[in-house]
Amino acid sequence: MTIVYLIRHGQTYFNRYNKMQGWSDSPLTEQGIADAKRVGEIFKNTHFQYTCSSDANRARNTVRVILEQNKANSPRSIEIPDFRECFYGFFEGMNASEAWIMSGHLAGCHTYNEIINKFNLDKTKDLMHEADPFKDAETANQYWQRIERAFKTLASKIDFSTADPVLLVTHGTTIRSIAGRYGINQGFDITDSPRNGSITTIEINSKSEIDIKDYNKLNI
Repeated sequence: MTIVYLIRHGQTYFNRYNKMQGWSDSPLTEQGIADAKRVGEIFKNTHFQYTCSSDANRARNTVRVILEQNKANSPRSIEIPDFRECFYGFFEGMNASEAWIMSGHLAGCHTYNEIINKFNLDKTKDLMHEADPFKDAETANQYWQRIERAFKTLASKIDFSTADPVLLVTHGTTIRSIAGRYGINQGFDITDSPRNGSITTIEINSKSEIDIKDYNKLNI
């Protein structure tokens, strides 16, 4: 098993304005750059066998700032596009509270957490797909096909003979979904969104089987 640190990218302007941000992309704020620098300070003496991110600029720029502080000659980051955030289709860029009212009302829910508490995380994706007039928002099945493919790609690049960890910068709903799916019996509170610059620790093996060790921490 190899340790992989999942980092949520630094705060963006869409995060600050409470807008839906899946495949849409807004720049890091000054706070977002500070989020990345804080993570970089934590890992400045850690040699990563490799580092990676999704292909979103907010993830790319977060990992770049982290590696600028790394003194252990960790390699330059690669991109795994399948680690993108969930695609929200018609709802991209919309006020998040309004988007979840529109998506959840047919199920008697008015917030994201109401949907999670009444159903589960996968239901949030399926309800948004159903509410999307263009049906572009990802279903849970479409989303997990992509994320499972991403983990196979990640595992294929790991040298399991070394103890050196891997660093992956990805996204809030993606990290929360991974914790909910693979850490379902471990008591993690997935009603709390991962904070920008937070660290979720997992272990992965050569078969891309995953064990969640910690969720949404600001240190290790």
